[in-house]
Amino acid sequence: MFITSKKRRRVVYIASESLAKISARLPSNRGRAVLVHGLASSLGLLANLAGTRDAAHEEHDVDDLAEDEDSESGGDESTSIRVLRPELAAEDDLLSFHDTDLVERLLSGQDAEPNDAGYGLEDDCAPFPGMREYVLAVAGASLAAARELVEGRADVSICWDGGRHHAHKSRVSGFCYVNDCVLAILALRRLRPPPHPPATTGPSISRPKLERARVMYLDLDLHYGDGVAGAFCGPNRAKSSNVLTLSIHHAARGFFPLAPCTPDLLSSEPTHAASGAGPLATEDDPYSLTIPLHAGASARTYAAIWPGVEAVAHAFVPHAVVVQCGVDALAGDPCAVGNWCLGGEGGLGWCIRRVIDEWGCKVLLLGGGGYNSPNAARAWAYLTSIAKGEPLSLETHIPDHAAFPAYAPSFTLDVPAGNARDQNDEAYVQRLADELGNAAEVLRSRGAGV
Repeated sequence: MFITSKKRRRVVYIASESLAKISARLPSNRGRAVLVHGLASSLGLLANLAGTRDAAHEEHDVDDLAEDEDSESGGDESTSIRVLRPELAAEDDLLSFHDTDLVERLLSGQDAEPNDAGYGLEDDCAPFPGMREYVLAVAGASLAAARELVEGRADVSICWDGGRHHAHKSRVSGFCYVNDCVLAILALRRLRPPPHPPATTGPSISRPKLERARVMYLDLDLHYGDGVAGAFCGPNRAKSSNVLTLSIHHAARGFFPLAPCTPDLLSSEPTHAASGAGPLATEDDPYSLTIPLHAGASARTYAAIWPGVEAVAHAFVPHAVVVQCGVDALAGDPCAVGNWCLGGEGGLGWCIRRVIDEWGCKVLLLGGGGYNSPNAARAWAYLTSIAKGEPLSLETHIPDHAAFPAYAPSFTLDVPAGNARDQNDEAYVQRLADELGNAAEVLRSRGAGV
């Protein structure tokens, strides 16, 4: 863990014309998916998009696939991105997490029904034309990405149409009609953990047999990943766990959704909205961590807390990490709360590069929030280039393509910080860093990485 690998990285990118069109129907992000995949393609990141493979016809043996890729690359350490067209999810896939009644309602194809409020199908999650196809497509896309990792065909999987982290087991919420994040985590638990190396000196050590892989979920969205955290935490959790969730998000009174604790902007002490010890509630459940941030969170704040994030990961030792890369915390988003940027130490790209290059585990990158669609496309194209191992310059000019006018006025890849003040002062950030360190110690004391 935390060793940069020299091995050629295998990256898969989940995309298809039909997936983009279906995802673009989502009322909260209408048209965004077409921009996202269009920009990535126009930048040359998806060279084989026209020859996209269908997940239903991936019959390669893992060793044969590796040999094919090595022969295509000439045996060097460069990385190419393989584009994979996903299948629609099956109803049973949704039922691995969601309740039967909710799944039946989502797949019914009806525009409106009398009991919709009970499922959360109102207001920001009202039924919409194509909802059935959307749910099946997004779930199928994230599951396809996870299965590429599980079956050994990829080291990094990318699914920008996924990341719908607010949906709960029995109701939809916050623009999220299906929790593809949870479905992907459940699939990744079937990863085969690598065997422990034999002891070279001293008596042999008897280790417990691992039946499921350890999966870490890291949520970078502006909003708390409540649906994912709720799926894996609770009073009945065992003393150890193979799923750890960590959400870094804005928190304030009245801000969606209600987080385990909300910082009082007028005080250094948090106001608790639920039981817990300190901002992270680590004593109650060190496997369900939250990092609540004040308004204006900038790269400076993320850089200051990141060593603590890595300490938690180092203590947990995940076999796979799922990163929800929501981009509504970036400057310029209509939410107008965060002041994060793409570049520089502590920027979104810097964080993702460290996860991919240094954490030494399988990585699944998902999309999420982001309501300035051109900026979402910029950010995810940049992260795609990082996954490829060839980060684009943030001064890269947007290529001439159908959506070119949407990138005015800069017509470059960068999403810089704005002028908002970072209200996370040094004392508060240090407190968060200390709590993360405490969480890492608790995890180590429980033998989380054994």
